[in-house]
Amino acid sequence: MTKVNAIHNSILETIGDTPIVKLNRLFNSHKNVFAKMEGHNPGGSIKDRTAIQLLEHAFCTGELKEGDHVIESSSGNMAIGLAQACLYYGLSLTVVVDTMANKHTLKILKAYGANIDMVKEPAPLGGFLTARLNRVQALVDKTHNSFWPNQYGNPQNPLAHKQTMKEILDALDGKLDYMFAATSTCGTLMGCANYILDNNLDTKIIAVDAVGSVIFGDTPQERKIPGHGAGRPSTFLCKSIVDDVIHVSDADCVDGCRNLLNKEAILCGGSSGAVVSAVGRYLTQIPTEANCAMILCDRGERYLDTIYNDEWVNDNIFNPQMIAV
Repeated sequence: MTKVNAIHNSILETIGDTPIVKLNRLFNSHKNVFAKMEGHNPGGSIKDRTAIQLLEHAFCTGELKEGDHVIESSSGNMAIGLAQACLYYGLSLTVVVDTMANKHTLKILKAYGANIDMVKEPAPLGGFLTARLNRVQALVDKTHNSFWPNQYGNPQNPLAHKQTMKEILDALDGKLDYMFAATSTCGTLMGCANYILDNNLDTKIIAVDAVGSVIFGDTPQERKIPGHGAGRPSTFLCKSIVDDVIHVSDADCVDGCRNLLNKEAILCGGSSGAVVSAVGRYLTQIPTEANCAMILCDRGERYLDTIYNDEWVNDNIFNPQMIAV
């Protein structure tokens, strides 16, 4: 693990080695619950790991060179991870987002100099994700010296998160009974699962998916909180090495975020709230002394106008006018 007082040659070298916090107040009867604080990455989320892995691998293979134009679809955090890395490496970046992208994220992207391409209508099949990917392909086809990292299908995505899992196990001296991770591309989930499989560990991995996400075969349903779940299947997912899945609603995400904040003073985003709620629901199946870890994917400042805003929650979660994702 990197020493705290180490001198780094770039901001990108500070990605990873994020802290782990024991959650002593959130779950009364289970004291061995640990949170991997991915919001401590310089771009504010676990997607910093994915972004740097995809770009650096592409540099190594010659698919990408300084001055090229990177084009990617993102609901938020991956866009910021790419924007930070692209600015450092001298790459142009266009991020294809949709109307669910929060305003704070868009402001961060503009500060980094990213171009924003907004998709306003979902595809009939696959919702906004398919619409964004269609737009990415159209932009790549017409843009000279363009590169699509393809976080949805590039095997470097899950490979990046084998390191995430290693950091968790190293911190806990290899003693981990349950691991909870949110779904989206499923890069994080499968990176963790593959590390467990490769090292013949007994750790059970529990996926946390959104109600209305099709990743684990749930009936498609409209959602308001981006960042976990998806409107189309994951390229990476291997269900046989995932021990269980829990589906959580938008309301569960809000409750989880606010419980985490009120009891542990940790301000995190929507997928983190989903994982917190899932762990709370699953603890009845877990021995009291078992070691459980969860990944808190990002910081909560980007959600102050939504998840942590009572008016937005009342209008969109409890009295919603739903839109497709």
